[in-house]
Amino acid sequence: MRTIIQDVYGSEGHRVDGQARRCQDALAAFSAHYGPGPVSLFRAPGRVNLIGEHTDYSQGYVLPVALDRDILLLARPRSDAQVRLANMEAPYPERAFAIGPAIPPQPLGDWGNYAQGPAELLARRTGRPLRGLDALVCGRPPWGVPRGAGLSSSSALTVAFALALVHVNELPLAGAELAVFCSQAEWYAGTRGGIMDQFAALLSRRGHALFVDCRPEHGRYHTAHAPLPSEHRLVVMDSGERHRNTGPLFNQLVAEVRLGVRMLQERYPGIRSLRDMEGMPWNEYVEDLPECMSLADLRERGIALDELIEGGAPPQADSLQVRRRCRHVITENARVLAAVRAMQSGDLDTLGRLMAAAHASARDDLAISTPRLDALVALASRFPGVVGARLTGAGWGGCAIALAHAPSAEELAAQVARSQPGAQAFVAHPAPAAGHLVTINL
Repeated sequence: MRTIIQDVYGSEGHRVDGQARRCQDALAAFSAHYGPGPVSLFRAPGRVNLIGEHTDYSQGYVLPVALDRDILLLARPRSDAQVRLANMEAPYPERAFAIGPAIPPQPLGDWGNYAQGPAELLARRTGRPLRGLDALVCGRPPWGVPRGAGLSSSSALTVAFALALVHVNELPLAGAELAVFCSQAEWYAGTRGGIMDQFAALLSRRGHALFVDCRPEHGRYHTAHAPLPSEHRLVVMDSGERHRNTGPLFNQLVAEVRLGVRMLQERYPGIRSLRDMEGMPWNEYVEDLPECMSLADLRERGIALDELIEGGAPPQADSLQVRRRCRHVITENARVLAAVRAMQSGDLDTLGRLMAAAHASARDDLAISTPRLDALVALASRFPGVVGARLTGAGWGGCAIALAHAPSAEELAAQVARSQPGAQAFVAHPAPAAGHLVTINL
């Protein structure tokens, strides 16, 4: 087990020891819950997004990094289609369901939906009976993905459960195809997101960021691994702010961006997404994008809100901000491409400026930052040895990140905890992709 852990998490003693204890605790808990016998361990990492926020559902560019904080899922196949799902964290009650093409969802925001989603979609896609499993989730700190922190714990759970189902049923689903499947399966939980989180979980490489072009060509997505500077570390700064249900907020951004596309199509009928405006000067089409549109304006134009979010949780506002949201997506796509070039050439000064500009755009044009996130970014940006800092994830709380010279990283993490009440920070190591760790007999 220790060799397997070193292969995944690296050879630093405290990380290896911590992950080894975590696996042993999870195995003991599984045995106590389900009894002795064979059990398979799967892991799916959380992620931070180095740059490229809220661009994936617009077929744009993203640059995420998989973390050495992950979701462990322990699973044992069953002879029937039943799933029993337990969680080592107390707030999450046990769930049970039968795999089929029409599994009734739990209430919006329930953790069980992130397992039921892939189970239902897999049943519909295969069209044949599937074996269920007994499963236990381990995502608790310090080595699990913090919940609600914008590090994609929900997508990690979806990916881990999908991996277990695919493994148990011996299905030929892996890599980018599995990532797209998991992104669609997560719609079951009510959020109309893109593909970034799932690609980061399933295609990442240790020590690298993952560039993803979110527009498929002939059904295939272009990805590339961009090496992070070896003398620097990512510091993940958790603001401590949590939002129980960001689905309506997230879906509103999706609706606003898609509405912008609808407005632009009146003049440019061939475009499919904001990606198609790449290379065109902003001032040539900015007047085609209204600053704001009310729901009454949409009705007058014959545009149904449901069409823009495809049945997801409805937005809570009575008007949509269009121009600022589209400006963010268009400029953020350009920043991602520039960031990849800067990383390839070792131009960390440019990378830092791009991260700062990305945070300002997320704060001002998307309105997804908070005073606490802004304070963390400001603290990190002033700290010696820091290249750049910005919020990461969907926003409205959660985390910010900083890219710091290695000797400064632990000092910054400690300073965050000392100076920002309720905040925590840790130094992250870019991790490999999700997968099956090992199968053993208890």
